[in-house]
Amino acid sequence: MVVVPGIGGSGEGHWQTLWERRFPGWKRAIQEDWDHPVCRKWVERLDQAIGDCPAPPVLVAHSLGCLTVVHWAACASRAVRAALLVAVPDPTSPSFPPAAQGFQPVPSTKLAFPSLVVASSNDPFGSVDFAARCAARWGSEFVDIGAAGHINAESALEEWPAGFALLQRVVLR
Repeated sequence: MVVVPGIGGSGEGHWQTLWERRFPGWKRAIQEDWDHPVCRKWVERLDQAIGDCPAPPVLVAHSLGCLTVVHWAACASRAVRAALLVAVPDPTSPSFPPAAQGFQPVPSTKLAFPSLVVASSNDPFGSVDFAARCAARWGSEFVDIGAAGHINAESALEEWPAGFALLQRVVLR
């Protein structure tokens, strides 16, 4: 597994960090600057993390990490097994972080691997409709989990067992 956090790097209480602690063999795509993301640089770091894996990994992405994955997939030559894409942000939204550069337009090509997009009905960074449109374009399964904010540490999901079940679902596809 390769964990692909969004802006800020998914801190201590984030489900991605808690899953990494639970599974020490998982890798994290480490970014040079978590607070001033540049798409091209984030894609390069993701490609390095995938290249360091002995076999095609499963990607576990959150927020801006989801956009990083789809930008990577649009130009990638490496294989991945599957991807869980949680809380896809809309780069045209006024709430999109102004520090993030180069993430639009969002690629609309079908992903070459199984994927599942997870959205929340009250995500301040991306609507359910935006996430559903992305899922349709990417050939991803789509799940709306209801009102869960940005599906991050502030959502108080802790280890998010329902999310882990969704990960299992995409891995077993």
